[in-house]
Amino acid sequence: MSASDILLEAKGLAAWYGAAQILYDVDLQVRRGEVVALMGRNGAGKSTTLKALIGMLARRRGQVTFMGHDLSRSEPHHAARLGLGFVPEDRRIFTDLTVMENLEVGKQNLRQWPDGTAAPHWTPERLFELFPNLGEMPQRPGGNMSGGEQQMLTVARTLMGNPFLVLLDEPSEGVAPVIVEQMAHMILALKAQGVSILLSEQNMHFAELVSDRAYVLEKGQIRYHAPMHELAANEEVRRNYLSV
Repeated sequence: MSASDILLEAKGLAAWYGAAQILYDVDLQVRRGEVVALMGRNGAGKSTTLKALIGMLARRRGQVTFMGHDLSRSEPHHAARLGLGFVPEDRRIFTDLTVMENLEVGKQNLRQWPDGTAAPHWTPERLFELFPNLGEMPQRPGGNMSGGEQQMLTVARTLMGNPFLVLLDEPSEGVAPVIVEQMAHMILALKAQGVSILLSEQNMHFAELVSDRAYVLEKGQIRYHAPMHELAANEEVRRNYLSV
């Protein structure tokens, strides 16, 4: 792929929580139409990387570029307006609002790729095809949904912003196996629609189902980068950096 296919790129990304440095010179890229897994054990820095990319951390250093725009010092809402979506691990739906109202909150205008072609466009009707569970409960308050249903709603609300790329934090964490399976189908469906995804994940089986490439984090540093099938076949890397 050419350099013009790179949607998101980080160079020398470092980040802190207070005085504690969490990330050390992280370099990564996500290209148009691919799913990239950011893998590592608990505490490796996966969620911190996603938050640093979109601008949620007060203290970060390095260069972040998205669709040709410099995000190195920008706020999260600026990234969102440019078409960078973020699905946090803790969901953060509006529990007092219904499914439809949550979706309406995330709505943004139609987008075009730089070459003028239409970017993926999401409506509640299209999202209910992708998430049939949500289609059965459009007027249900978010607080009356299961954890897996809330996870789906968070993803659907992000898609209402018509993002070019989605940062997806631990989608398989703490949800039932049937929901994990639906999440895998959802990610592959998004990819087929042209949405790129950077996925923070610990579940090797899940990551292998959906991802094209993988970066492996350990103590805030990228220790390994390869096509997903190479990571899946590399027992030494998995034992050193991913096994519990």
